[in-house]
Amino acid sequence: MPAQQKKIIFCIAGVLSFACALGTAAAIGTQLWVKGTILCKTGALLVNATGQELEKFIGKIQYGLFYGERVRQCGLGGRPFQFSFFPDLLKIIPASIHVSVILFCTVLIVFALVGAGFFMFNAFGSPYETLHGPVGLYLWSFIACSCGCLIMILFSSEVKVHHLSEKIANFKEGSFTFKTHSEHFANSFWIILVCSLVHFLNALLIRFAGFEFPFSKSKDSGTITGAADLMY
Repeated sequence: MPAQQKKIIFCIAGVLSFACALGTAAAIGTQLWVKGTILCKTGALLVNATGQELEKFIGKIQYGLFYGERVRQCGLGGRPFQFSFFPDLLKIIPASIHVSVILFCTVLIVFALVGAGFFMFNAFGSPYETLHGPVGLYLWSFIACSCGCLIMILFSSEVKVHHLSEKIANFKEGSFTFKTHSEHFANSFWIILVCSLVHFLNALLIRFAGFEFPFSKSKDSGTITGAADLMY
């Protein structure tokens, strides 16, 4: 492939990596990771609510990695409550998983920026053989993509397996019990998925530019090596 086309491909990959870094940083600071509704089970059982009557006992909840908001409804109208994970909810959430999600988000941002810098360096500079060259670009893209996948897996397990929404809904609730009525992942979570796919796409762009995947050996090199061994 001509050098000019390689520069264009590297520029595109660099811009995509930089956009992913900005998107991940923006996603971390929002409370749009999970949205859902919570049912005041105790209040609904007290009045034996059914059908449309249940709407008076269904509140809302949304949260991110650092803070969120819930609106509890127990038949007397909505009452909003703001909360933060640090330090309010540390005793009731799986803290190790939650901190790991934040850590991998930080690593994703760092390596997305590193990858963007090296893509631009390869496009306009004189790349080194390993760190700045194609092998390095594959490495940064692989690390960033892996971090994005780990973030989604860990956060999904925190929400679904450890029932994070119910734990938050029942935080500081003595006489009332809340149950998750519905929940779904919101925009910030899907931004992480898009970023993971973008870094995977960057690896394909490197291959499209004419650079072999790491640890792949061509048949020609193996044939030449075998012929050389026969000579000795």
